Amino acid sequence: AKIMKILITGGAGFIGSHLVDCLIEKGHKVVVIDNLSTGRKENLHPLLLSKKHGATPLFFKKGGGKFYKLDILSPEISRIFKQEKPEVVFHLAAQINVRKSVENPFEDARINILGALNVLENCKKVGVKKIIFTSSGGAIYGDAQITPTPEHSSARCFSPYAVAKLTTEQYLNYYYQVFGLPFTSLRLANVYGPRQDPRGEAGVVAIFIDKLLKKNKPVIFGNGRQTRDFVFVYDVVDSFLRVLNQQNCNNAIYNVGTGIETSINRLWQLVSKKIGKEIKPIFEPSKINGELKRSCLSYAKIKKELGWKPKYNLEQGLEKTVNYFKSF
Repeated sequence: AKIMKILITGGAGFIGSHLVDCLIEKGHKVVVIDNLSTGRKENLHPLLLSKKHGATPLFFKKGGGKFYKLDILSPEISRIFKQEKPEVVFHLAAQINVRKSVENPFEDARINILGALNVLENCKKVGVKKIIFTSSGGAIYGDAQITPTPEHSSARCFSPYAVAKLTTEQYLNYYYQVFGLPFTSLRLANVYGPRQDPRGEAGVVAIFIDKLLKKNKPVIFGNGRQTRDFVFVYDVVDSFLRVLNQQNCNNAIYNVGTGIETSINRLWQLVSKKIGKEIKPIFEPSKINGELKRSCLSYAKIKKELGWKPKYNLEQGLEKTVNYFKSF
């Protein structure tokens, strides 16, 4: 595979930092933009951090790159695009908290729609060859008619977060149709794994592990029978790499999930078993109107077209995740 210059927004975040590590390992030149609002400096590959903060002047022989502490809404982004001229852009930076999007739809739209537009405009200006967008399967399909849900299912957005993700996909399509900027959108299921932030609202796996290790009771909203499709972060990164290396998946939308439903109660049992602690959770009424009852994605399309399928089952993924959290 040829060595490319790749820009990643949100590259210090949970998923983004794993992707960055993989790309650097494969010898690519990586440019990371992250405002560190939820991303963390500790997640960044050592090659990205020089003695002084800001950009590392060197690209290393084994790949490597630069880190810019910057907001995706900043006009400064155009300077970085002009200077770096990336061939491919992965857009992961986002407001990822569904509850926050419900409480403050303006802020969610500002980051997730206007931020994406800022990135797209700059991709257009410097002639980026492709943009790969991190979208959301569960949020966009809502409580779908068909489970596991295929890509052609209609959108049923029950949160501003979902609306923003779907809107960005429409913008991607517009930039492709009008300006010829190819894109791939990956609609992820519930991603979990090492580096996920247990303080966030987004990662139930990280929250459960953190609570158990600290011997605290977790809160389960609703009756715990709601289901989610949990996909391990290494599998997600593998799907990104496949899209990067395939020429024929332009202007496509793919689900990335396991096709398996797991209830929140069952997840709690599995995590408890892995850590070897029995603690009864507290049940509270659901906080969000329109909280999904069932969510599970079909990955038939990406399997057929790109040969991707999940390699880690939930047990294996939880094992790796628990070991990571225990190491602190």
